[in-house]
Amino acid sequence: MKATTLDEAETYEPDDGWQRASLAESDQFSFEWFEKPPGHSSPMHDHENEQVCVVLKGELTIYTESDEVTLTKHDAAHLDSWEAHRVENTGDELAIGLDVFAPGRSFDFWTDRE
Repeated sequence: MKATTLDEAETYEPDDGWQRASLAESDQFSFEWFEKPPGHSSPMHDHENEQVCVVLKGELTIYTESDEVTLTKHDAAHLDSWEAHRVENTGDELAIGLDVFAPGRSFDFWTDRE
């Protein structure tokens, strides 16, 4: 078994206030805790990984090329591989969530982008 505390996890801040922490990962899956300030949106993007986004606090709206859904505490959404999407904090408080990716990935997805 390998345990990771949030304080000890590898972290990354893709944008000011958008923080991510790797809680667990393997070739098959990865779990990333994140917090996103009000008004922040990730860029529209896609990736080979299936993704489940779970909201732990606040409100997040997930936009795809053909749909959008607003999630609040304990709601979740599944995104297929290569499904273009962006995630925006459309609430007025800090949003906290958990992303699960399969297969697993590292922070290189964001750091190696142009």
